[in-house]
Amino acid sequence: MRKLTVLMTVLLVGAAGAVVATPASAAPAVCALYCDTRDPSLARQETFPVPEVNLNGRRLVLHVSDADRMAWGSIDNGVVGDSVWLDRSWTDGSTWDGLLGKASIPSTWTGTRTLMYNVADPAAHRRGMVRACGNAGGVTCTAWVYVKVCDAVCDGADPATAVGDNQPVPGATISNRRIDLHIDNRGLGWATLGAGTAGDEVWLDRSWDEGASWPGGSSLGRVSVPAGATSVRTTMVNTRDPRSLLYGGAVRACGRAVSGANGSCTAWARPAADRPAAAADALAYAYRTDTAWWPSSWWNSAVAVTALGDWSGRTGRADYRWLIDRTFELNKGVMPAGQKSTDAIEGNFISRAIDDTGWWALAWVQAYDVTRDAKFLNMALTIANYMHSYWDGVCGGGVWWNRERTYKNAVTIGLYVRLTAALHNRIPGDTLWLGRATAGWNWFAASGMINGSGLVNDGITGGCANNGQTVWTYNQGLAVGGAVELWRATGNASLLAQARQLADAAMNSAVLTRSGILTESCDPANSCDDNQKQFKGIFMRYLMDLADASGVAAYRTYAQRQADAIWQYDRDSLHRIGQRWAGGTPNARDWRTQASGLGALLAATPKNP
Repeated sequence: MRKLTVLMTVLLVGAAGAVVATPASAAPAVCALYCDTRDPSLARQETFPVPEVNLNGRRLVLHVSDADRMAWGSIDNGVVGDSVWLDRSWTDGSTWDGLLGKASIPSTWTGTRTLMYNVADPAAHRRGMVRACGNAGGVTCTAWVYVKVCDAVCDGADPATAVGDNQPVPGATISNRRIDLHIDNRGLGWATLGAGTAGDEVWLDRSWDEGASWPGGSSLGRVSVPAGATSVRTTMVNTRDPRSLLYGGAVRACGRAVSGANGSCTAWARPAADRPAAAADALAYAYRTDTAWWPSSWWNSAVAVTALGDWSGRTGRADYRWLIDRTFELNKGVMPAGQKSTDAIEGNFISRAIDDTGWWALAWVQAYDVTRDAKFLNMALTIANYMHSYWDGVCGGGVWWNRERTYKNAVTIGLYVRLTAALHNRIPGDTLWLGRATAGWNWFAASGMINGSGLVNDGITGGCANNGQTVWTYNQGLAVGGAVELWRATGNASLLAQARQLADAAMNSAVLTRSGILTESCDPANSCDDNQKQFKGIFMRYLMDLADASGVAAYRTYAQRQADAIWQYDRDSLHRIGQRWAGGTPNARDWRTQASGLGALLAATPKNP
């Protein structure tokens, strides 16, 4: 376990009524939804999850706003000089950062309060607990908040109440005993020890940072084999803490034989309800709550947000709708070049890169679909107007890739057609966007970018001809998606037929499908760059859309083949998905490949009614 820096001069008991030591130095500030030292008058909620404490006639109270994930303390019925502060522990309460926000009652007042501090640090994958402490002729503290993790149920539930029983990793052995990790279909874990003797022990470790450390998560549910028995099991613990915005936690089962001092543990595993939920949790794990994106790729973050929106729409679950909203609110303003993109972000997700801007528009269309919040649709409309300003008559039409008007390509026109058709389908009485979508599709279909094999090359030359550049899966997918959305707008059967032709070409050509598995041209050499890592998931998003629209079983069969390959060959016990869905070494893996893999898993998932 990583060594924790404890900012206390002495370590004392953390129960209510205990004496509190003085910290050696100030604790670093934590930023989650907000940064430490926020004014309590701005709190969106006020709850009192633990009893207040009587400190020599003073009222010592811990206030919590779960909506803000922050807490503050207050002391009342006091006299000048009485003080109140918060302690925050990153362990089990045995160590803590103390004197946070310490405030003393000033002259003529009878009470005071601290500023607000974060309960957890999701950006650094740290789960915390807080308590209020006071000094008024003696020092005491409230109980800690929150000791237990609660999701579907709280820590400590009996495995007899488990919904399902899966063993995600091989068991461990020690002195002929067997130690196994079990998970249920809600993401709870428990441990068992078998073939043991009285006094053998088994427990769980829980980590919020993929097994790098487990402060406060060691020896959970530790239990011994009772006399006359040969086996025992722990209670269940959660690996998601929505209250702390911590997702994708991991557990392992550990045990010790009574006859020796050594122990043995299974590998770490990340429990989840199902395949898409597993991939979604692992993707959310990489999200920076404090800065509201996935570092360090701007347009890729838009596609990741879209993937989580698709997960919400596909499954009916609302777990990550807060993340979608936060990404919108914290990124809709102006940002200088180098902060989140090599280009300046000029407000409303607009930059000189027209395609980058388009990805954000599609993200907000999806956000509107799952939330029905008009602000998302209005933002997509703003972006669409910006994109349309780069349509001109060069080569007979089309949208430029960048503000410098150097290139007309498949990705930009694909985004434009999908977006404009989507706006028509969501704006009652529209005719403007339908006309633009139709013009966009007709131009693309006649541009020559679709080659003789039915595959989409990257763009056109200055002479307005197919440039013969790489066939990428995302260009193929956007063409499918644009045709499907325009078919919804018009009912024109030829559009659905064209979408099917494009999808069939991708599925049946060795250029994009090898041994039945969707394959990017850079996959075999593991040379895909950060952009290309995300392409395949975009294709699968629109293949999913075509499968829903057409009802053709072959598309769902193809999607299922991709999902099965990912699950068997391209996933570890923490559900992290790599670039090469057929597996192989080396195999790049990061949040971009995770978002891409989630797209494939969703395409194989029936739509929530």
